[in-house]
Amino acid sequence: MTRAHAHIPSDAGDATAEDGSVSVVGISAIGMSELGQKARTALARADVILGSWRQLNLLSEDITAERRPWPSPMLPALPRIFAELEGKKIVVLASGDPMFHGIGSTLRRKFPDMPITVYSHVSSASLACARLGWAVDRTPVHSLVTQVVESLIMPIETGRPFLVLGRDEKSPGEICALLNQMGQPHARVDVLNDLGSEDEAHSSGTAARPPAVISALNVIAVIPERAGYPRTPGLPDATYSHDGQLTKSHMRALTVSAIAPREGEVVWDIGGGAGSVAIECLRVTTTTRAVCFESNELRQQRILANARTLGVSHRMAVQGSAPESYVCVPDHPDRIFIGGGLTAEGVFMGAWERLKVGGTLVANAVTIESERLLWELKQTFGGELTRIEIAKEHQVGNFSTFKPSLPVTQWVVVKKPASGRKNP
Repeated sequence: MTRAHAHIPSDAGDATAEDGSVSVVGISAIGMSELGQKARTALARADVILGSWRQLNLLSEDITAERRPWPSPMLPALPRIFAELEGKKIVVLASGDPMFHGIGSTLRRKFPDMPITVYSHVSSASLACARLGWAVDRTPVHSLVTQVVESLIMPIETGRPFLVLGRDEKSPGEICALLNQMGQPHARVDVLNDLGSEDEAHSSGTAARPPAVISALNVIAVIPERAGYPRTPGLPDATYSHDGQLTKSHMRALTVSAIAPREGEVVWDIGGGAGSVAIECLRVTTTTRAVCFESNELRQQRILANARTLGVSHRMAVQGSAPESYVCVPDHPDRIFIGGGLTAEGVFMGAWERLKVGGTLVANAVTIESERLLWELKQTFGGELTRIEIAKEHQVGNFSTFKPSLPVTQWVVVKKPASGRKNP
């Protein structure tokens, strides 16, 4: 197929579906009566129409194309489906706006070279905001169609209203259960069912007294009771379940700042301990992913539990010991933090070889042996060393003093192309 493009028809008579083309038509719960002429023409000329049974049943009888429902699960079947339909005029049905948490975005991601024409409709989020009197441009929207309910922990912690696209009739109950678990039983929860259809219904309640759920097609509006943890790094140490293997709060804030994770990147945390550094790298972003390497199985479980509590478990993976487990991770990291095991054979070099060119590696050292190694590595690879000393208030009888923590030497280095490396 030709290079990817998203065609936008210019007028009502411009829908000229060609063999092998794919049109994505957004359709509301009320059916075809609200479709424009371009979308209607695409449907009339289609050979095959793909969609859920609910969407396919919204089509009028004069649409003669083969109606094919999506299999379950859908995503793994997409390459096979479109291979089978090669050369046919295809229409894919979407709920509302196909490019808003919809199948249009999925197809663009899965098939970047596929020529797609998108016919948008008003999104369910826009309809929900209209019913609630909320400003669309100021209302965050999240989805449980592809994410776990724990992904809503950070949105809840903002303390600000937001919308959730429900997966099914169980979604409102899952959200209420999460709010109760977070100690917010009085958070307001509204369920807007079948938006835009003749069966549209709106019910209100709280986490402790959940609203009625009438349909599997729902949007949930949430108004939290209060704000929770901030996104800034350096959460209190008591936030984490740990056995003492924890990068402490102030050092953690400095370390996350040195790692400087960006959206869409992959972060490796080697010697994960409680997972606090990786977790806070994820909390300061929304699309970053992290992999923790930890040999101790009990700590592995703690890392996952801490990630669930702090709302990032859906973006976190835990592997075994380093460097043996590096090969288990297909993605090359953009950022690497080594907080433990620095002097073990192969830990640094294996990580450095996997790090992308232009990526950043941060290593913290406390012992003389690991500090000496950092000095040697700096001579070879460059970068910058910083000695960090932190002292906290400490009570001595009726007086106060400062009790210093062990000083930490931190090395930050950016991986340059091979020609840019210094000689040993």
